[in-house]
Amino acid sequence: MAKPECPDSMTPPAGRRWIIPVLTLPMNALIFIPAIILWLTQYQWKANHPALLALGCLLLFLGLGLAAWTMRIFHHIGQGTAAPWDPPQRLVVVGPYRHVRNPMLTSVFIMLGAEALLLHSWTIFAFLIAFVLINALYFPLVEEKSLEKRFGEAYQNYRRNVPRWLPRLKPWRSDIP
Repeated sequence: MAKPECPDSMTPPAGRRWIIPVLTLPMNALIFIPAIILWLTQYQWKANHPALLALGCLLLFLGLGLAAWTMRIFHHIGQGTAAPWDPPQRLVVVGPYRHVRNPMLTSVFIMLGAEALLLHSWTIFAFLIAFVLINALYFPLVEEKSLEKRFGEAYQNYRRNVPRWLPRLKPWRSDIP
């Protein structure tokens, strides 16, 4: 069911529309929860090997770039956000979504891995593993059922052809614009 159209004067600018979802979802997973974990474990920063620092920086920029790209596509093509209260109105099957069904969450996994490397923190790495496992349960049990209800056969076809987490090398060609 599509949302009612809002006059342009009532439509929030893209930046404002994304502020709450970004602050609520990835900021919690990437900033607030790791900060609490580090505080609770009385984390002390240790010098890290230069190769691990370089890899961590590379992963961080890769994750940030993927996150920005996927959010832009979600907004412009899906006409929504990643938030459950403002989901996309159209099924998004372009860009990184042609390789993997959840590139936005993949970007968060990459950035959490970068944090674990950059901070040299096994507790952040353990949080990453727990976060991946929680999402590995949540997506098939909740998110995908919701997408199937909203987008029907188009989503079922997409799900059959594009993997959930590990990207396919060759992009999937869809007849969905």
